[in-house]
Amino acid sequence: MRGVLPFTLVLALVGMAPSLYGQDPKAEIEKRLTSQFTRTKFTADLSDVAVAGSVLTLHKDGLLMCSTEAKAPPTSTYKNGAISMGFGAKMAWGMALGAANQQVDNIPQRKFVAPEKFWVIDYAVKDDGVVFLFYSDPFNNIRYYGQIKFPFAKGRFPPADDIMNAIAEVITVDAPAQENPPDAGAPPAPPAQPAEQPAPAPKTIAVGQTIDQVVGTLGQPQKIVNLGAKQIYYYPDMKVIFLNGKVADVQ
Repeated sequence: MRGVLPFTLVLALVGMAPSLYGQDPKAEIEKRLTSQFTRTKFTADLSDVAVAGSVLTLHKDGLLMCSTEAKAPPTSTYKNGAISMGFGAKMAWGMALGAANQQVDNIPQRKFVAPEKFWVIDYAVKDDGVVFLFYSDPFNNIRYYGQIKFPFAKGRFPPADDIMNAIAEVITVDAPAQENPPDAGAPPAPPAQPAEQPAPAPKTIAVGQTIDQVVGTLGQPQKIVNLGAKQIYYYPDMKVIFLNGKVADVQ
């Protein structure tokens, strides 16, 4: 009959759909997330960073996190330019804690504000949004964790640019501050004349040295993790562990 496509042709058109409409938006979002954010891995007891990933800077106030002793983290939502935790999310969190014999009111909580920083632990593209999981450094010996969701209509993945722009409104990867940035209005410096100079002595540190001695040798670290008596200074090719202000180990 006229106007009826053969069944085999319908199947062929269905198979061609991805190529007709462009790249899978979910796959593209996952690709963009992986290229921008590096997951951090903590030790099993959450006392230290095992594999350093991306440190994030927060750009919006009101991100709720709770102690890592809680069996489930709170999940905030970013919508209409603000971070919030709705009634349904609070109820779901309370039920998750209750299943583990924990109470919301007994769990230490903290609201993070811009421009505080924390580690990205994981992220995932779900059917109804992108979800991030964060861990903080300890505050008064309490490490906090929490989630944030960037929602969209279930099964209707937005363009990757749209969701990445929304994420950038809330969090961005922290870039170390540049020391002595160049003056934009200053004339370019003349090229240095080559000169033969002896190679500088290698920089060495030793167990027992103080923090000031290490900083005097290696300079300021890229990041400091303060665990009370234990401090960890991260450099590009090593981390220096201090106990009570003195070098205990170098990795």
